Amino acid sequence: MTRLPRLHCQLLCLLAAAPALAADYLVYFGTYTRGESKGIYAARFDAANGRFGAVELAAETPNPSFLAIHPNKRFLFAVSELDETGGPKGGAVSAFSIDRNTGKLTFLNKVSSRGGGPCHLAIDKTGKFIAVANYGTGSTAVLPIGEDGRLGEATGFYQHAGSSVDPKRQQGPHAHSVNFSPDNRFLMVADLGLDQVLVFRFDAAKGSIEPHEPPFARLKPGSGPRHFSFHPNGRYAYAINELASTVTAFAYDAKRGVLKELQTVTTLPADFTGTNYTAEVLLHPSGSYLYGSNRGHDSIAVFQVGANGTLKPAGQVPTQGKVPRNFNLDPKGMWLLAANQNSDNVVVFRIDSKTGRLEPNGESARVVAPVCIKFLALD
Repeated sequence: MTRLPRLHCQLLCLLAAAPALAADYLVYFGTYTRGESKGIYAARFDAANGRFGAVELAAETPNPSFLAIHPNKRFLFAVSELDETGGPKGGAVSAFSIDRNTGKLTFLNKVSSRGGGPCHLAIDKTGKFIAVANYGTGSTAVLPIGEDGRLGEATGFYQHAGSSVDPKRQQGPHAHSVNFSPDNRFLMVADLGLDQVLVFRFDAAKGSIEPHEPPFARLKPGSGPRHFSFHPNGRYAYAINELASTVTAFAYDAKRGVLKELQTVTTLPADFTGTNYTAEVLLHPSGSYLYGSNRGHDSIAVFQVGANGTLKPAGQVPTQGKVPRNFNLDPKGMWLLAANQNSDNVVVFRIDSKTGRLEPNGESARVVAPVCIKFLALD
């Protein structure tokens, strides 16, 4: 009769002594709400060993395919990638407050994105405005962010126009990503339908945008630029081209707001013959490596970045899943998390700081239809 209480005590002592997950980050996952997915999910992430805590629903919301976290770490914003949201035609952007203790999100408000199929967000350097790319209708909008995190109606808007050579994907404009320049003077918008990276002058006092001169950087016809990333030194930038499975490197004249193409390289191995579409492009915090995702080849392409901004291919690493739509690197550049949309898993890779190579650490999390990954540091 005395053994049960003693065993119970021993178990409690063991549990108390076991190390808890060192939660260096909260990781938020944007998803397509199909099947079991209900919205935005969150998990704690230990940067010491690349382990996830339990994945839990943070907020129920429709098709939060892309997320953005405010620099003050108090608010999170999500698109509703829809053609209409139960009211005015078009999609929407929702604002949430973040509970850093639980990871849960509290809905604040929702406003129109001024277009259909919003798919990407970026917050300006002041934290007072958020830009949104509307893929379906090919437009860009800027929304004000209040002190309480709530969004206001658009202060800036531009309807793209034109087409390019692909008869199925480029009959009209398809804004696919928005990126503010490091000095916050310009907004770059990659438009898949136009084969252009549009450049807008951004007024950080009013939240307005106007076409710059020159108004865009042109890419090879049929490229389909999707996402865009500035080099940490601000002198170079990179567009990943969905339709051509390439990355274009640009020299960036920050004073003039002008992009000049340096090089375009493939994201695929020479012997690949299947169908592939690229998705995300990101640079390592050191600026020494660039990564791009291949959907079809189902890999992360790795490149070394030269002193002049050009790229040297360093191979492809399988993502251990299907259709890696998005990935992200932790702020210190130790880990890469790959979101495999069609196999419902997020896989962890350790980054070799000397070579940029990726090595899976055996950790993965089940997330249904993951599309976007965002880190929130808990320090």
